[in-house]
Amino acid sequence: MTVPAPQIEFVDGPAAEAMLRQVAQELRSGNVVPYLGPGLVELSNAPVPTHPEDLAAFFGTKVTLPKRARGNAWACAQHIETTKHRSIVTAMMTDAFSAAFAPTELQRHLATLPLPLIVDSWYDGAMRQALAGRSNWGEIQGIPRAGLSDERWYRFYDAAGAEVDCSLARSWTTVLYKPHGSVTPAKNFLVSDADYVEVLTEIDIQTPIPDEVKARRTGRRLLFLGCRFNDQLLRTYARQVSKRSSDVHYAVVGPDTLSKNELRFLVDQGLTPLAVPLTRVLEIVLAD
Repeated sequence: MTVPAPQIEFVDGPAAEAMLRQVAQELRSGNVVPYLGPGLVELSNAPVPTHPEDLAAFFGTKVTLPKRARGNAWACAQHIETTKHRSIVTAMMTDAFSAAFAPTELQRHLATLPLPLIVDSWYDGAMRQALAGRSNWGEIQGIPRAGLSDERWYRFYDAAGAEVDCSLARSWTTVLYKPHGSVTPAKNFLVSDADYVEVLTEIDIQTPIPDEVKARRTGRRLLFLGCRFNDQLLRTYARQVSKRSSDVHYAVVGPDTLSKNELRFLVDQGLTPLAVPLTRVLEIVLAD
């Protein structure tokens, strides 16, 4: 029996653009948290993988993968970790994401705003680069727990890239939160199935989400930019990071590309889907 796609009303045209102008004003006042996905990287024509399927293909150029792992970045990383070594996964991820490229205009614009929180869900370092001209910010990264003897789930880095104590985060005007880690400044990568098994056993009770992120998301709306929700892992992170924030959020999406699971996620989470190209979003946000 075929399950019908969930019904959802997309906001498009002038109505979507008017809503985005309001969101842009809310961004400036710090009431909206940008949640950046790998689709934003594509705007830079970046020489790095720009979505999980792209990352899986990259792994496939480095090693021979079993059929069951092909096309799934997390399974690819797990196969490499199991058959070779964790250090090989880290080296490959570093190779994949070390190429330098300029931040998008949108990232540079976000870096000029005194945003309490920016969530960046991909592994590149472009948002850190965009923030480099400021000193009143810091970064929190999810970390793999392989080889750790303590209960750490994340690390804290200052604007210069030095690891610092968590107590400093309260003084930062802006926190850049990289839940999956990043190539900069310390090559932390949550990427293999084993990495996520531990996180997913705890994420419902929010243990892997930093307290500073929990505090800064409270009462605020989220704006999802360049994000797809076609993977259970990505949906879980989006759901858990936005938990206990506002009950109104926005997602810039391409209606013609969404799967049934993505449509269901939008409905279940109550996200307002804005059918506006990312390039047009950039024009609207910068104009306001």
